[in-house]
Amino acid sequence: MAKKGSLREFQAHLAERLAGASEQSAAGLLGVQSGADYWLLKLSDSGEIIPLTPLTGVPLTRSWFAGIANIRGNLYSVVDFAAFQGHEPTPQNSSSRLLLIGTRHGSNAALLVTRLLGLRNIDDLTPAPAEPAAAPWSIDAYTDHEGRRWKMLDVRLLLADERFMEIGV
Repeated sequence: MAKKGSLREFQAHLAERLAGASEQSAAGLLGVQSGADYWLLKLSDSGEIIPLTPLTGVPLTRSWFAGIANIRGNLYSVVDFAAFQGHEPTPQNSSSRLLLIGTRHGSNAALLVTRLLGLRNIDDLTPAPAEPAAAPWSIDAYTDHEGRRWKMLDVRLLLADERFMEIGV
């Protein structure tokens, strides 16, 4: 009988830990920098984050289309997120990262960003007024304790944006 009690205690402890883990992941956001802007993505939408790999350019595409990346035998279309928003192109260096954002949504799309800033908790941020000319996929804005403005990226809306999907010139 002692083993049954121990098993029940173990199961209760495990269920408690799993519930706590799901609460933490619900509050967790991924922070990235794209050009001078700070962005937040839900962890469930952020996909895999990898160091910048060699990109193959594609002729007759928009200037913000960085190229195609071969990642473990799968081809991903890579959009320079800063250039897509009309800013300077992202420098391609050792701190640059690719966010494989489309996999969860059935698309092999990746964003080239300046650098990864790590996990952020929504509870540590203060809601800020939305920018009047914000893109439809920039759904919310926040400020942190250092006064930095963070924009929330809705990956699903970005992938559905006609301009994002129209890479040809």
